[in-house]
Amino acid sequence: MGTQTTDDTKSFDDLKGATADASSFDERTEEQKAIDAWLPITGSRNAKWWYAAFHNVTAMVGAGVLSLPYAMSNLGWGPGVVILILSWIITLYTLWQMVEMHEMIPGKRFDRYHELGQEAFGEKLGLYIVVPQQLICEVGVDIVYMVTGGVSIRKIHKTLCEECKEFKTTYFIMIFASIHFVLSHLPNFNSISGVSLAAAVMSLTYSTIAWTASVNKGMQENVEYGYNGKTPSETTFNFLSALGDVAFAYAGHNVVLEIQATIPSTPEKPSKGPMWKGVVVAYVVVALCYFPVAFLGYYMFGNQVADNILVSLHKPKWLIAAANLFVVIHVIGSYQIYAMPVFDMMETLLVKKLKFKPTWILRFCTRNIYVAFTMFVAITFPFFGGLLGFFGGLAFAPTTYFLPCIMWLAICKPKRFSLSWCTNWICIFLGLCLMILSPIGGLYNIIKQAKDYKFYS
Repeated sequence: MGTQTTDDTKSFDDLKGATADASSFDERTEEQKAIDAWLPITGSRNAKWWYAAFHNVTAMVGAGVLSLPYAMSNLGWGPGVVILILSWIITLYTLWQMVEMHEMIPGKRFDRYHELGQEAFGEKLGLYIVVPQQLICEVGVDIVYMVTGGVSIRKIHKTLCEECKEFKTTYFIMIFASIHFVLSHLPNFNSISGVSLAAAVMSLTYSTIAWTASVNKGMQENVEYGYNGKTPSETTFNFLSALGDVAFAYAGHNVVLEIQATIPSTPEKPSKGPMWKGVVVAYVVVALCYFPVAFLGYYMFGNQVADNILVSLHKPKWLIAAANLFVVIHVIGSYQIYAMPVFDMMETLLVKKLKFKPTWILRFCTRNIYVAFTMFVAITFPFFGGLLGFFGGLAFAPTTYFLPCIMWLAICKPKRFSLSWCTNWICIFLGLCLMILSPIGGLYNIIKQAKDYKFYS
């Protein structure tokens, strides 16, 4: 693609001119090029490798990191350490596969997850398999982050002003949503780079605060590492829900192709080089965030750790308030990262299928409706811990742990019983187990919390 504008006020005709110098193998019409230049994912292809790094950190390291000590308390030392480290290795491997498959067909880029699915499974089946799962992931994350943002703002208010009047979480979720009614009108991935960078820095900062403050507080008296469940069935359900928390923690695959689509590519310098460099840096940051928080948080508090490690710390107040502020800033960026592919799907459907004219009015309406929808669902069902477990297993396990492996087998066709073939089938088996088992625990926790919940209370 040629030099392209990110200014949404430019006319559609101006965008046509911006794509006139596309590569010789590009068979699209001028109108199709102009539409692609207007859409969020393909609107700008001038990102650097470090863009990929902080976009991936923002997508991967979510507020779920604060629930990892609690997940450890439900998994136990042995299973917990193995599952966390194994998940890090498996998801890094499947992410490498997706980076490689982005341009596996000469002269073609799979800019979106569902486009890769269509190449692997066929035009219609690929859409049916990938799009529902991707939407569950991305919309699910945005709903959970809407809850997280609201809850964190409420915690800041409560920490800094203990004598102030209590307000319902609903109002704080609405405050958080108001930010996105503004930010959601940034046109494409590159235009949210500043927000994403701030979010990535904040994720490392609040993770560091969480584990250093835990160490500073020291090991609690009479700390125990046994399971919390009062009955074997409750222990089992908690274990399964914790699997979903871990799956949720490694959720960046749903936007990786869309992130790679923003990086320029030529036959001499394909995008996979800078993208992989960014991914490696991001995964080092993920390890620095996840493992100290999970292991040290559990070591210090044992099975009495709260489902949000910041709740267990209490003091000093200013530090806990700062950490919650960093969480808010981070989930603002994460919300936008996961919303952008959804905006792209909506706008592609409206412009390419339903033949709407690509204008700022169309973008204004569709994006505001989406933000309002996620806000409404978050206000209605603010079951933070249970949502992590349920969505983590149902949607993130397939798209993160084993769907890339199935696509790799379908497209690359490695020799049967070769190392690649065996590795992919092992990942598929483990991912299927995670997908089947963890939603059970998450659903159990949602039902348990919903018993005493009153809507909009």
